[in-house]
Amino acid sequence: MRSIIYLLFALLFPLLSMGNDQQQALFERGNKLYAKAQYQEAIKVYKQSIANNYQSANVFFNMGNAYYRIGDMPSALLYYEKAHKLRPSDRDIDANIQLANSKIVDKMEVAPEFFLTTWCRNFFLFFSVATLSILNVFFWISAGILMIIYSFAESVSQKKAAFYSGIALFILGICSILITKKQFDYLDTNQHAIVFSTVAKVQSEPSNDSKTLFVIHSGLKVRIIESRQNWMRIKLSNGNEGWIAESNVKEI
Repeated sequence: MRSIIYLLFALLFPLLSMGNDQQQALFERGNKLYAKAQYQEAIKVYKQSIANNYQSANVFFNMGNAYYRIGDMPSALLYYEKAHKLRPSDRDIDANIQLANSKIVDKMEVAPEFFLTTWCRNFFLFFSVATLSILNVFFWISAGILMIIYSFAESVSQKKAAFYSGIALFILGICSILITKKQFDYLDTNQHAIVFSTVAKVQSEPSNDSKTLFVIHSGLKVRIIESRQNWMRIKLSNGNEGWIAESNVKEI
């Protein structure tokens, strides 16, 4: 019985290991360059770390900091927002996003939102994707271990404790999967971009010949409603909508 439990835990801990030695080494090298105020060099090393679609909130956050230090607010906001997608409840990331937003031209008033909508969004975005993945593995494997203990336990009290604890963990596992799916669905249907052009025209139609509705400036975060060829229909936080050329923005 003990051998089975030890084996299952031996399988669990490697799954919980999220690190990568090579990428961690690059991250630490970038941090050393950043500490020496060599921000451009640090950015190059951080970019090596996130090559091949590697996603890291820490790397994105530090890249944002490096871009902020050299005064590139659009790039700083782009990487702060990338970090925010991976760790949506991180207060340091939120604080730096607000700080960088104070340095850009456009100051948008946010359209009012029903409080229950805000509460629900904050609830399922509270945990990062990485944390939810670890919790999923922990709940399901722990529940499996308790079911094995239930099968081999001799006393009724041990069977009851293992059975009900296992059921509770199964339910928590299902809940964590549902929260993970909800978070992925939200992030998938709420695509955003950062404006990189100094001045960008927002048109009434996806054409340069259409009417210019308003102009926006570098660093502004916009929501992508749809894409059509080389154009995007965007929505601002104040509710204004229109079409913008893809070349003016970078998707988060």
